This record gives sequence, C-alpha cells and structure tokens, in this order.
Amino acid sequence: MPGQRLSQANPPPDPSHLPDSILDNRVQLGTLSVSDAELAAVEKFRCAANYIAAAMIFLKNNVLLERELTFEDIKPRLLGHWGTCPGITLIYAHLNRIIKNTGLDSLLVVGPGHGAPGILACLWLEDSISPFYPRYSRDRAGLTNLITKFSVPGGFPSHINAETPGCIHEGGELGYALSVAFGAVMDNPHLVVTCIVGDGEAETGPTATAWHGYKFIDPAESGAVLPILNVNGFKISNRTLYGCMDDKELVALFSGYGYQPCIVDNLNNIDRDLAGAMEWALKEISRIQEAARSGKPIVKPRWPVIILRTPKGFSGPKELHGEFVEGSYRSHQVPLPEAKTDKAELKLLQAWLSSYRPQELFCVGDDKDTPDGSPVRDLLEVIPEGDKRLGMRKEAYAAYQPLEVPKWMDFGVQKGIQASCMKTIGEFLKQVIKDNLTTFRIFSPDELESNKLGAVLEITGRNMQWDVACRAQDGRVIEILSEHTCQGMLQGYTLTGRTGLFPSYEAFLGIVHTMMVQYSKFVKMGVETNWRQDVGSVNYIETSTWARQEHNGFSHQNPSFIAAVLNLKPKMARVYLPPDANCFLSTVAHCLRSRNYINLMVGSKQPTSVWLSPEEADQHCIAGASVWKFASVDEGVDPDVVLVGIGTEVTFEVIAAAALLRKHAPDLRVRVVNVTDLMILGPSGSHPHALSDDDFDSLFTMDRSIIVNYHGYPLDVRGLVFGRPGIDRMSIQGYREEGTTTTPFDMMLCNETSRYHVAAAAVRAGALFSTKVSTVAHEVASYLLHLASKDKDYIYANGQDPDGMFDTPVFEKRK
Repeated sequence: MPGQRLSQANPPPDPSHLPDSILDNRVQLGTLSVSDAELAAVEKFRCAANYIAAAMIFLKNNVLLERELTFEDIKPRLLGHWGTCPGITLIYAHLNRIIKNTGLDSLLVVGPGHGAPGILACLWLEDSISPFYPRYSRDRAGLTNLITKFSVPGGFPSHINAETPGCIHEGGELGYALSVAFGAVMDNPHLVVTCIVGDGEAETGPTATAWHGYKFIDPAESGAVLPILNVNGFKISNRTLYGCMDDKELVALFSGYGYQPCIVDNLNNIDRDLAGAMEWALKEISRIQEAARSGKPIVKPRWPVIILRTPKGFSGPKELHGEFVEGSYRSHQVPLPEAKTDKAELKLLQAWLSSYRPQELFCVGDDKDTPDGSPVRDLLEVIPEGDKRLGMRKEAYAAYQPLEVPKWMDFGVQKGIQASCMKTIGEFLKQVIKDNLTTFRIFSPDELESNKLGAVLEITGRNMQWDVACRAQDGRVIEILSEHTCQGMLQGYTLTGRTGLFPSYEAFLGIVHTMMVQYSKFVKMGVETNWRQDVGSVNYIETSTWARQEHNGFSHQNPSFIAAVLNLKPKMARVYLPPDANCFLSTVAHCLRSRNYINLMVGSKQPTSVWLSPEEADQHCIAGASVWKFASVDEGVDPDVVLVGIGTEVTFEVIAAAALLRKHAPDLRVRVVNVTDLMILGPSGSHPHALSDDDFDSLFTMDRSIIVNYHGYPLDVRGLVFGRPGIDRMSIQGYREEGTTTTPFDMMLCNETSRYHVAAAAVRAGALFSTKVSTVAHEVASYLLHLASKDKDYIYANGQDPDGMFDTPVFEKRK
C-alpha cells in the first residue's frame, strides 16, 4: 500500500526508485462500499459543520443568515482559527460514517487544538453537547448559544479543552496528540483512536518521535491508532515542512517509519476517496489484530497512515485585497479580520456563509417533528447513535479503574540498615503489576534499570514489538528514549481510566515541564467540569539526583522540575521528598491510590540509611513532617535551634550534623525535623496540606532559628514559606548549581549542604539563645568548617570520600 493513491491528480512515485522492502508490502484497494446517498449525507454534514464553525468566529446575531449581514451582527472581537477547521470536519464526517456502518468504538484525538470551532460544530450536529450542557440543545436556541457565545466569557474557549465532550487532549501546545492517542489504546483492545496530526504540529520533535508509537502496541492486547496527517501546507505565517515535501518524499518517510501510507488529495472527489481510504485502513487494522489475537502475529506489521492533502481553509474566502486567502497562511486564524468595520469584508463574509446554503442544512419553520433550527433529517443519517458518538464515549470522561494497591508495609525494610529507595519500591511495584495486569503501566525513558527499578522485569518485560525478545510478551514497561513520548502516552493512558508511573533521571524531567503544565490545566478544568469523573493521578519518580550523580557530572545535576510542580494550582500539585525507603514505600502507595493530582516523588537510588520502621514511616508520612526525637537533644524539647532536612541525602547530612554537635557543642539544644511533604510549608490556606500557623510554630518553634537543608533550589522553599509570620529566622541551603564528576560527599561540600556547613550554621544560630554556646560558637564553627576543608583535600588527593562517611550515625541519650 505505500504510495497508493485514491486520486489521480498527481501520479504516484515511480516504484523503481523505492526500496524493495516497501514494494513487498504493497496492497490493492478492493471495491468501495460507499453509496451515493452516504456521500451526499457526508457532504451535507461537513457543509453544516463548516458553516457553524465559520459563524462561531464571526456572528453574534443572525446565526442562520436569514437576512443580509450588518456590522451589528459581527462580534466585537474576532477570535478563533479557521484554517484547520475544514480538514477536521471532513475527517469527522467520514469517521461518523464508518462508526455508523461498522459499530466501531472510536475516540478522536485532534492535534490542531485551535480547531475548536470545527470540533464543536460536529459535536452539536451529533447532539453530544446538550447531554452535558443543556443550553446547547440541538435547535435554534442551542445553535444561537453555541455560535454567539464562542470565545466570549462564559462560552467555549477558542481551543479544545476538558470542557469539550469526547476530548482527551487539549492541543494548546503542539506535538503531543499522537503519543496521547497511543497511550489511550493501550489495554483497550476494542478501541480505535483516530488522530489528526496537523502538518505544523508534525514539525515538532515530540511528534517526530511519536510516529514510532505503534512499535509499542501489541495488537493482541491493545487497540489501534489511525493517524491522519492533514497536510494543508501552512502554519501561522509560513509554509510547513511537510507541505514542501512531494508525494515520493512522504511515501519514503512513512514507509521508513514502518507505515503503509495512503495519500488522498483530489478535492473533486474528496469524499469518495477519503471514504475508501478509511475503509482500507480499518481493514488493515483488523487484519493485523486478527493475526495477533489468533496466536499468529505479523512480525513488524505495517500499520496504515492516511496523508490528507487539502488547501488551508478550503471552502473559505478565496482572495482578500488581492492576496490569496484559501490555500495560504492568511486563512490560519480569522480570514476576514475587518468584517466588523469594512463593507467589502462584510460582503465577502456574506458570500462565504451563503455558499454553504444554510437554508438547506437547518430546519426553519413550525414543523413539530423537526425542531426549529435543528439539522435537516438527511444530514443526520450519517451520525452514529447513543454512546457510539464521538462526543459520548465514556473512555473520555468516565472510565477510571482504581488500582488494587498492595499493603506497602509488607514490603518494608528493617530500621537501621542501608537500603535503596528505588530497589525497595521496585519490589513493591512488582506486586502492583501482578495485581493490575491491564490497568497499570510504567513509562520510562530508557532508565528503568539505571534507576534501580529492574525488579519489575522479573515478572514483566518491555513492550517493544520490534524487539524479538519483547514482542507479544505482554510487557508492562514502555521504555523509549523520549521523555515527550513517555509523557504523552502516560496522559492518554491516564485520561482513559488507567494509572501509570513515570520514573526518570532528575535532570531530564524538565524536558516535559511544559507538557506537564498543559496536562495539569486539562485536569484542573476536568475537575471543575461537573460531568467529568475522576482520573488517576500522574505520578513522577525523580531519582538519579544531583546528590548522587557524581559519575555523570554537572550536566546531570538539575532539580528544577520540583519548582515546575510547585507553580501549579495548589489543589493539583503534590511534591514529596521521602527521607528513606520505608517512607518512599508509603508515599508511592498513597500516590497510586490518589486521583486528579500531579504527584512528584524525589528519592535516592543508592543505599541510604533507613531511619524509620514501617509503622513510624506511616505516621511520619501522614503528618507530612515530624520531630525526629532520636536525633534531637532531649527529644527536641526547648531547643536553641531547629535543623530541618528535606530530601534523602541532605537529611542524612542533617542527622550527621546533629551527631557532630553532640560532640563539638554539647551544650547546644537541637531539634531535628524532617519534612517529607513539601507542601506543608506554605502559609496556612495556601495549599490543602499547608500547616496552620499554630502547627507550624509547634513544629518549628515560634522564635528559634531554623536551618533548612533542602534537596532542590533554595528559592523553592523561600517561595513556599513567603507569607509565614517571622520567617526571616529561616536559613535555607540547597543545590547551588555547583557540581562536577566528583564524590558524593564532595557534592555536599560544593553546595554547602554538608554536615559541617549545617553544624556550623546551627552553632552560630543557637548561640543567640544559649550563653554557654555563645562563648564557644565562633571557635566551634571555625573548626567545623576546617574539617570540611580537610575532607575536601582528602577527596582530591585520594579520589574517594573518607572511610565511614556514610555510616549511619548512632545517638546515645545524654546523661
């Protein structure tokens, strides 16, 4: 099929120039089953949808064009994107026809997010809006509301979002539609997701990698994605790369990806050609799935892709002021931008809207069987019924399946030993997979074993269908070296009712910063939209952190993703820095059960001290922070200074500092606090987890100095506590953008988060409240920093940390 065409406007590439591997996979179309009546209904549907889409951009009155337009009929602010709408409505109409004829279960993912007018028009025509928003009924009143309220306060916005029925992808930032579609079909064997990829969107790096997504789809266990690349040639003010490629180049590109491409581009026969292409594509999908589900999977199956060439903004205005509009970037947004004030443009708008013959598309009159303003009956013939409609699919809004989360304490480790947080939760995740064989997946950018989560591979595998060792093995791990693709797949998987986990090197989670923010906005709007049900939380594990990235160097030291999550809407954001393996177990179990959040968990993959028993860890994580009495003087009562650890390695340094102070400043009364839930620090009421002022003062005292040793950038904590009374007594140390290929302890020294720096700061602060300490504070602090210098000299002389540097400190009660 590669290179096959349904139009003859341009001949296909010369087969002699194509590789044999492509020619070996050619197929021929059978006889098309589409009837003239169906084609007429499809054409009417898309004409009506195009009319509504154009009217939504321009009209505030006269929505059925029952008189000549006047300036008063035009909205004062013209917002919306027309150029992509005709391609969207064309595909939507043909997908409706296929669904109605075959009973196909399908979702539509739309990459060009600003094509909202086209999508909303189709949803209104199929009556998928009114069940969720009764004011948009399929009659004159509902159509008037849809058109006049579009892109104005209180109406639908100019882009697809969580308020749009059937939507699982916002498209505000381009590039992610295709990976979202692949995530949606995983473990949904009945589902075919049609994904419209705009040719502007196709220029992005995330889309370029997402074309490989089907290589992670096992056709026996999952559904299928039908990508449709809509090549209209232009983006906002320039040609697109794909629009500059000829047919031969496109065929070679997609054949190289492993697809069977089919080009549809004859506008004179566009409906019949696209109908045939979609029938062929679904037959190919069925052929691939049937082979796999019968136990005889096709090795490296070539999935179909449709390349739809249409002019930008086709069926809209052809020219304006001597410049081409249709088929150029000028149709991208508002083709007639001065229609409110320019008589010539208003006249063009009248001609444009009239060209769709709205009087033949909508019922006007007193017929009781056809409500005034509703679509005409033959137009409705192409629309599926009930929950087969694209806007009514429950996978898009009501599909959440809670995980069976094992009892995490059964996987707890002994207090007092050294254990890797990641290895410990790896054992726990094995059981999560066993208990949730079709509702849980791990999306990992090629770092699963490096991040010490390899235990899960004892019971499952990777799901790369082009790898002979992995194909048809029901792997629960999607591992691809593209954070963007992992994020998009995770979003699609989550929004269709399942739960996923995204472990990553700390330094590279920032690659999906804006994706995560876009997604959080979608979920926020979903939570505020009363008809959308809960979804599982998106769960990130941030490990291979700067504190133990000494072998990779400065480029791998970057905890900035924490701040990205902190900046989200407080009700959406959760950031946890569990101090040991048992606390990490408790945190992971909680996050996998949670809903509607962005959960970020930060922890170490290297063995570190286990400070708390499983029971103690449970209490600590419930509280979010607590006084660690074992490391405090007199269990933390009446302290001179409060030492705070937030993060695995920096908490170790706080504990080590407390031990040093017992020896070098025995009169200093120290309270040690660990914070595992970062959000408790914010001012009371700023976050659902924020401590009240009284609880904050009980934990950190009302007037004593607070020395914070924090895993991330100090500004994270400084921004969180801003607004707390008396917070000028808090000193915060954290990552200072200092690092190289060096030893673990030298990383602490470089960033002044070492035990010596913490202890020296504690002596100086405590001296303000203890006369005994004040007499020796300068001497003791100077000596502690001298020890830091001596250890640094040792490290540079020997290439390793001093012996015993990470042995767990032992505290004896003072007599």
